Amino acid sequence: MARRWTPQRFTALRRLRVVICALATFALCATFFLCTTRKAVALSVNGETRHVTTYATTVTGLLREQGVDVKTHDLVQSTSAGALTNHDVVTVKSAYQTTISIDGQEVPFWTVADSAEQLLSFFEQNEVAASRVRVDIRNVYNQLTGGFVVNADGPVTVVADGKTSVAPNGKLPAASILDSKSIVLGKDDRVSVEKDGGKTVLRVERVTYGDETATESIPYVTRLVTDASLAPGETRVEQAGVNGEKRITYRVTYVDGKAQTREQTDETVTKVALDKVIAVGPEAPAKTDDDADTGANAGDDADDGAVDDNSGDDGNATDDSTGDPTADTSSPEPSETQTPEPDPEPSTSEPTQQPTQAPTQTPTQQPKPTQTPTQQPTQKPTPTQQPTQQPTQQPSNPAAGSRLYRPTAAAAQAYAAGAAAQYGWTGKNWQNLVNLWNRESGWRWNAENPWSGAYGIPQSLPPSKMAAFGANYRDDAAAQIDWGLSYIAGHYGSPNKAWEHSENYGWY
Repeated sequence: MARRWTPQRFTALRRLRVVICALATFALCATFFLCTTRKAVALSVNGETRHVTTYATTVTGLLREQGVDVKTHDLVQSTSAGALTNHDVVTVKSAYQTTISIDGQEVPFWTVADSAEQLLSFFEQNEVAASRVRVDIRNVYNQLTGGFVVNADGPVTVVADGKTSVAPNGKLPAASILDSKSIVLGKDDRVSVEKDGGKTVLRVERVTYGDETATESIPYVTRLVTDASLAPGETRVEQAGVNGEKRITYRVTYVDGKAQTREQTDETVTKVALDKVIAVGPEAPAKTDDDADTGANAGDDADDGAVDDNSGDDGNATDDSTGDPTADTSSPEPSETQTPEPDPEPSTSEPTQQPTQAPTQTPTQQPKPTQTPTQQPTQKPTPTQQPTQQPTQQPSNPAAGSRLYRPTAAAAQAYAAGAAAQYGWTGKNWQNLVNLWNRESGWRWNAENPWSGAYGIPQSLPPSKMAAFGANYRDDAAAQIDWGLSYIAGHYGSPNKAWEHSENYGWY
């Protein structure tokens, strides 16, 4: 018996068909997604290449998936320069720190160069004017023997102990080249690589140390003491001052026989300074009230005499200021106000006013000895304070922790030229980077936007983003430049695209 066609059966069948269609659509989409997101990628880590299959959509996700630990200054590049795509090539190079000299200023520099020659070429590719760059290879075992090649393409000129020779095989590590020349390095000797015209020069500088002593004078201190046997204002030298002496020992660093730095190691007082002692008479006693009245009356008499004299002029009293009747009548008033009125208890201001009114100069000099003894003891410890201040100021060096401390714009560009070349940014990319940071900061390490707070050469917002590249990022242009290059590589892929975005929107 055939089933009857009912509305309920029709609804159930329709729902079943909808579910089947939904499942089929989902399966089709999932299959398409898996096929399109599955990528075959070549991953090269420090020269070792392996082919991997991944569903990651970004380079960061791929590296995390493959367990590749990328540190702050490591160089990460991909052929797509953006989102991870099929058949992409991702290159990771671990950076190490060496030391370069830019126009004589030593700068720690993170690099991925395979040789000293390549590192020097980074700075030559962008042709930064007026900068002479040298690579300093410190006497560290892994840098001299760990495969750091001096010149991968040709001979090397070796300069050591006043002699010059040529090593034909520049592909050898620095230690091997030095061994072939029978050059034995001391513990602190310096090894550097530089370009001299078309030659690559491997230079060895001998570092030795010596002690030097110097004798310095300790100035004596003058002390004032009160002597009651002396008249007020009278002085007498009780003891002549004699300078002392101290012997200072310095540790001197010599580079190829020339003194370069000097550091104090010891200080000994060989002769104690003898203070100069000056006896000073006591302060003059305060005048009595009767003396004050007498002085006031004497002043009045003098004023009266002046009036009488002026009154006998030839009718020009009104034209002469000394004969002005108004001036004559007012002159006694200041003298009366300056002279204290009789008071049962003398005021404290009388002793200081009376010596200044006496006709002789001795009382006017009298307050100086009374003030000087109170000041001298506070000034006396000055020589002993100098040694205690020097050690406290040295650790607070603002340049501590900086690689490129507050450089000029030219020095900052010289550093950035080599750092940008490691990304392959030369030619137009380099010129656009110069234009970009000219617009942003003028290559000034302390440039700050007063409205947004963006700071530094690349105008980081907030500035604390640069802390990963150097704790002293507010003064360290190397940290600012390293962060700026990493930011451009991660967000735009190249300075050309960052400059294009800045041209279109006014920011990058």
